[in-house]
This record gives sequence, structure tokens and C-alpha cells, in this order.
Amino acid sequence: MKTSLFIITLMLASAFAIPARASAETGKVWEIEATKGQTFVVKGEKKPVITAKAGEEITLRITAHKGTAQAKDGAVHGFVIKSLADQGWNIRLKEGTQEVTLKAPDKPGEYVIECNVPCGPSHAEQKMKLVVTP
Repeated sequence: MKTSLFIITLMLASAFAIPARASAETGKVWEIEATKGQTFVVKGEKKPVITAKAGEEITLRITAHKGTAQAKDGAVHGFVIKSLADQGWNIRLKEGTQEVTLKAPDKPGEYVIECNVPCGPSHAEQKMKLVVTP
């Protein structure tokens, strides 16, 4: 009886510990929409801003909607921080949802994220911010 109770207790403990550990490892998932009207919208935020700690891994779930134009490769939007493009911050977005995990810059500050795929008449204004804290 004691052995069965011990096994059940271990099973329950591990069932609750695994999701908590997985959640802590993956961190926050930012849900972003690249709209057909050439804007970025961050779910749950009033302004198109995401925040991360310096060096933190962040996951972006980006849903892209086709505007009035798209690139020859089928990309309907882009998602780039020009100064960090060589570090993965240069994503070509096809219509639909993509999930990517990136590393926040080590240097705190504000970084402009912009669309680099001509997607419609308001393309040049399609921007948002990444705020990196110490």
C-alpha cells in the first residue's frame, strides 16, 4: 500500500513539474499580427511593442496577412531589425502563422522592427519596437 501511494505521489509530482519546467524554459510567447493594412499588432498590448531582458531567448508567433502586394518569393511581410539582421532578426513572412525563437540583443535599448517586404501603400510606416532591459 505504501509503495502504491509513493508511486502515485511521484507520478502526480512529475505531471505538475514537467509543464512548469517547460514553461520556464520557453519563456513568454509574443503573438504578433502583420496585418493586411500594413501594421504590426501585438496581442494584449496597446502599442506594437515587445519587451525582453538582455540576452533572453524570446519566442515570436507571427501571423501574416497578405496586403495589396507581396514579394516574388511569396513573402507578404518582413520582420527585421536591420542592425541585428545577421543574428536572425530578419524574417520573411509568408501568409499564415510562423513561430520563431530569437535571442534578444545583449545591449539594452530600443530597437526598431520594420517590414522590409513591400506589402502595400502604408508599407514604409509598418514598424514596431523591441525594448531590451538590463
